[in-house]
Amino acid sequence: MLRHTLLVLAMATMLAACGKGGKDPKAEAAKPVILQIAPEDVMRVSSNSLVSGPVITGSVQPERKADLRAEVSAVVLQVLKENGDPVKKGDILVKLDETSIRDSLGSSEASSTAASQSLQQAERQLERLKTLRASGMTSMQSLDDAEMRRNSAQSELAGARARTVQARQQLQRTLVRAPFDGVVSERKVSAGDTAAIGKELLKVIDPTSMRFEGRVSADRIAAVKVGQSVNFRVNGYGEQEFQGVVRRIDPAANDVTRQVEVLVGFVNHVQPKVAGLYGEGRIDSDVKSALMLPEAAVVKAGDKVYVWRLQDKTISKVNLEVGVRDARTGNYEVKSGLAAGDQVLRTPSSTFKDGQQVELMTPKLAAAAAAVAVQRPTLQGK
Repeated sequence: MLRHTLLVLAMATMLAACGKGGKDPKAEAAKPVILQIAPEDVMRVSSNSLVSGPVITGSVQPERKADLRAEVSAVVLQVLKENGDPVKKGDILVKLDETSIRDSLGSSEASSTAASQSLQQAERQLERLKTLRASGMTSMQSLDDAEMRRNSAQSELAGARARTVQARQQLQRTLVRAPFDGVVSERKVSAGDTAAIGKELLKVIDPTSMRFEGRVSADRIAAVKVGQSVNFRVNGYGEQEFQGVVRRIDPAANDVTRQVEVLVGFVNHVQPKVAGLYGEGRIDSDVKSALMLPEAAVVKAGDKVYVWRLQDKTISKVNLEVGVRDARTGNYEVKSGLAAGDQVLRTPSSTFKDGQQVELMTPKLAAAAAAVAVQRPTLQGK
């Protein structure tokens, strides 16, 4: 907008000069051109907080996730949920063939019944022998044998009951259920597959429990503390910034990358809903006050960096020494070249000249020049 305004004002000045009669054109051309700029195109340099800290990279992962595996060896009969389907705690996700397990349950129940009857018979026999032994009508050896048969029957009954309980547990495991409310993130099997014990069936995640699992270089880990703020962007969400806070720092660095994992929790309940996305940001470990300038006001020419400063109604080129760039605002730290309170042009133009005079327009004139600048592209197209 500043460039359009300056161009319109320059043309108006030239036309006014050409319209004046009786004056030498060469003399008029030799006069310096006074730049007229709007007040909003001038900004005052001030101190702001500069936040810096270690870079953190990683991915968004759910805190609550379950890798459901087969606990019995059976054929997959049915998969009831697909990727992305929401589930509630206890919902049946996969059905496995229960035929052989149900047969085992029937056999163990029959064995348990038979063992129970054998135990009852052995106990009745033992009681009769105890009575006979008290009257001296049987030997001590017969009584001992009866007790051994009773103990053996008790062991057989206990084993049969244990097998029954195990068969019932295996029967329940043929129905794979959701461990919590969430979403199916990955389906691993289809109907007809043979599921051996330990085979992956489904993965379920809770999309409301996302967190940022990042990594920080071991060289900068001393600056990271639990509770520090983190600002980062996530692939797939454009320029949207997410805010987090450091929840945990791993006590050991990775043997290969020599990076330390830092767990970051989201704040304000604003978090991505997709797991596995790459993210990059910065931990706010150091906050200081510094002179800051927006990127648009800074001109870079090779190794030099400068701004146009307005002072005593003239503009001058001022070389700067800039520091780090604030990742949150995009502003640059000014180490030298300017002081607090200096006025600089917000959007410099390549037509500026060192020492050129400047005149600030009144708000009414600035609004009229802006309107002409907006209409100029339309007039050129006709």
